[in-house]
Amino acid sequence: MGKFITGTLLGLVFGGALVFYFFGGVPRASQVPGAPIQTPDPNGVPAGTAQIVLRQDFFNQVLQTIFRDMNAPSFPLNLTGENRANDSKAVGYALQQNQCDGKITLLPEGSGVQTSLRFENNKIAAPLAFSGSTSVLGQCIQFKGWAQANLELRFDASQQNVLGQINIETVNLDGVNPLISGFVTPIVQTTINNRVNPIQILQGKQIALSLPIAATNGNLQANVKDVRAEVKDNALNLYVIYDFAGKMKTDN
Repeated sequence: MGKFITGTLLGLVFGGALVFYFFGGVPRASQVPGAPIQTPDPNGVPAGTAQIVLRQDFFNQVLQTIFRDMNAPSFPLNLTGENRANDSKAVGYALQQNQCDGKITLLPEGSGVQTSLRFENNKIAAPLAFSGSTSVLGQCIQFKGWAQANLELRFDASQQNVLGQINIETVNLDGVNPLISGFVTPIVQTTINNRVNPIQILQGKQIALSLPIAATNGNLQANVKDVRAEVKDNALNLYVIYDFAGKMKTDN
């Protein structure tokens, strides 16, 4: 049964991975739901556990395909609080003059880094190359650089969804005046954190099971009780722990 479940999930997970790399497709939230996914129990995984193995090269091949065949992910810059109040008129004027698009766009590579996922030290690192523009006091500022981020995996037990949360650690701008950098850096960081998260990796309906067993006139059902994860050997290993139950069919 475990091998059958693993094979089924490997087919389903591809759709979730594509959603992941579109950087969207799920409702935005001020806080990513669920709890951080823990590492497997050192005493071993329990019975009724299915393992999904997703290699680093798989994710990066998906990324390369999106950059090659589709539009690069692009997001409007967030201007909040004092920044929005002080600069809203200037931004509006610049946009009317078609000087600035007020967006940040992720690039396949730039500033000496390649946008990718890197599985290392039991963590998922995500260097992100980008370019963009914004208006500062009526002047259009074109910028480019890269951000160092990490991906935190979370499990929402209520919806049985596996989610990802991108956390920007540092933002590095190329050749930007320090005064301007102090204005642009927090906007870039806030935009990526707010526009990208949460990232839906697996939906509950993709990993739940309901199998009819004709000889018993019933269904074998399996709901996800917990998910554990570990990163090793350049691969993400997801351990999906099921709660199995049998349900008899009712005669109408």
